[in-house]
Amino acid sequence: MADRCLLYYITDRTQFPGDAKTRRRSLLAKVTDAVNAGVDYIQLREKDLSGRELETLARDALAIVRDNSAHISANPELRTRKDLSNAEPSSAEPATRLLINSRTDVALATGADGVHLRSDDMSPSDVRAIWNSCGAGARVPGPVIAVSCHRVEETFRAASDQAGIAVFAPVFEKNMTPGVGLAALHRACEAKIPVLALGGVTLENAASCLQAGAAGVAAIRLFQENKIEDVVRALRSL
Repeated sequence: MADRCLLYYITDRTQFPGDAKTRRRSLLAKVTDAVNAGVDYIQLREKDLSGRELETLARDALAIVRDNSAHISANPELRTRKDLSNAEPSSAEPATRLLINSRTDVALATGADGVHLRSDDMSPSDVRAIWNSCGAGARVPGPVIAVSCHRVEETFRAASDQAGIAVFAPVFEKNMTPGVGLAALHRACEAKIPVLALGGVTLENAASCLQAGAAGVAAIRLFQENKIEDVVRALRSL
């Protein structure tokens, strides 16, 4: 079982009520809550937005991540009081990393911490080459590259191709889509990168994912439909 459950919040502002502006405000408020609660990664996954709209949203989200992470790092008592993490606070890097879904160009333009790649996107090694050729590596060490994986062999391919994280899904049945199950998750976790469980993960079954070898969990609704501080505290206590 992982020493510390990594938490990966995937955004979807369309799940919030209200008009477009209200949903956008709700999403940024949830990003703020996620950073304050100590979520490790936020994947900005707003697939319906144009490149320009996504870039604008990413800049606003990144400002929240940077400002709030810096505040938490500069005030260790906040981390202790909220029981956010067992890790020592550091002013050298943000506690939360913002990843842009699929759009490496937007990640580079905004100075985000990395990208999340679909299984049919360009390879992680290509992303790293582009990142370094643009000089972004000097500004944002890394980058963090997460890859969606749906079969066990895909996690090993992601690891060999310089990905930093594999997001393995769906583990459990969700919306009538059968899950691959904990046995497959266990095999996937033999890859030499952190593997996060996604798909039907709840507070009730998250422990079984960690017992199967997952480094943490990824989710949309688990974070968006609940008080995120309570979710983080429950998952970090497993």
